[in-house]
Amino acid sequence: MDRPTLERLVKLNGVWLSRKDVLHGVSRYEVSRQNIRITMDCGDVVTARNSRNSASARSLRNSKYKKVCKKCRLSDDRIQRFVSKNFYEGITFVEPIAKASVSKKVGKKDTSRPVSTVSSQPVSSQPVPSQPVPFQPPLSQIPATQKTESVSMKSDSGSMKPESKSEVKFMSNSNPTEKPEQSEQQNVKAEKTEKTEKKSFSPSQRSRLESLLVSDDEIDLEQTDMSFSEIESLLTGRRKKELCDIYANSREHMLAKLERDISAFLISKGFIEIKSSILIPEEYIIRMGIDKDEELSKQIFRTDDNLCLRPMLAPVLYNYLARFDKVLPDPVKIFEIGPCYRKESDGSSHLEEFTMVNFCQMGEGSTRENLIALLDEFLTFLGIDYTIEGDECMVYGATVDVMHGDMELSSAVVGPVPMDMDWGVSKPWIGAGFGLERLLKARHKFKNIKRGSRSEFYYNGIYTKL
Repeated sequence: MDRPTLERLVKLNGVWLSRKDVLHGVSRYEVSRQNIRITMDCGDVVTARNSRNSASARSLRNSKYKKVCKKCRLSDDRIQRFVSKNFYEGITFVEPIAKASVSKKVGKKDTSRPVSTVSSQPVSSQPVPSQPVPFQPPLSQIPATQKTESVSMKSDSGSMKPESKSEVKFMSNSNPTEKPEQSEQQNVKAEKTEKTEKKSFSPSQRSRLESLLVSDDEIDLEQTDMSFSEIESLLTGRRKKELCDIYANSREHMLAKLERDISAFLISKGFIEIKSSILIPEEYIIRMGIDKDEELSKQIFRTDDNLCLRPMLAPVLYNYLARFDKVLPDPVKIFEIGPCYRKESDGSSHLEEFTMVNFCQMGEGSTRENLIALLDEFLTFLGIDYTIEGDECMVYGATVDVMHGDMELSSAVVGPVPMDMDWGVSKPWIGAGFGLERLLKARHKFKNIKRGSRSEFYYNGIYTKL
């Protein structure tokens, strides 16, 4: 029989033995990746390592205690259960099976399709009988009004051909009144083909024009009658003028300006700004629970066995909250803006190098209502429309998602969550994270997120290869 974990022992015994051998009743408990937080019937709270070999686990495997907590008011049955350990009968302890990873999106945006089933019965090897060919009378017995239809049907199907040139000649002259109509239809078709050819672009031409286009151009490549060279010349001239205007006036990069604006806004709301290293220990990622999810683990840029490029700002913010809580007045408000790195799939809303802003508040006033109010004030300041939706993610569980159309701008969280105890955080908190490039994509209606990113090909959304 393998030794059970501390969580299993607490569940089986229903009691907790303190370091002074005082027996308490267990009201409830929470389990994180490394720890277990237990609330007693008397109201006391203790956090311990969820280990098989800890002193707490050994004490619960035994049956000795000195006294019973008077405030917990344990019944004789609960005490006898701890002493006799009769719940072990018929139980074999084994290692827990790892749970299947939970995808970031649950329910709300589930686009999965039912799997189609294929019959397992073998396909018959018998030949399929051919369909009988309908009887075709000789052309001489077919009325003149039907000969054209019969021969044309054979020609379209490709299964039969006219037997002689005289039949084809007879067909074309059988109904002379249809010839002008066919000629007119051919002319209309030729005109449509000519227009289509004028509007069509090769893949390389279309890619070039789409890179030059911005949302204010109002040029539809599917409807325009302009040629490629005309559109390219027009758009190139506009982009050159816009770059010259930026150089003569603002000289600010939109991503850097957005970072400064957000920093000024959060500082005005009482948040203190921090700056931390881009390289973080691999242990931080494990503590965030990312190693449990195979797909998220594949997104990490690892530099060696112990360090990686940070995929998020949350781990260091957790450390700051725990340390500042001992020094700063309640509530503690902190934020950070900086680059993060993930091996994301290529798409119009994903980048492997992107800029995040994370802000969080711990202590008094850390409620869902205050979080939503702060999100509203933040996005109103930026001039971005949004909607609020509930969702779940693998790291935090329940989240408050901020959406701009179909694009997710943020997954905000209302703590506490079980993971907090692994970082030494015990107070309620609220927090949210935004990708700055996505904010620029929403504000400027970019079709591709790369236009507002760190790039040598785009400057403030303008393609630079002119």
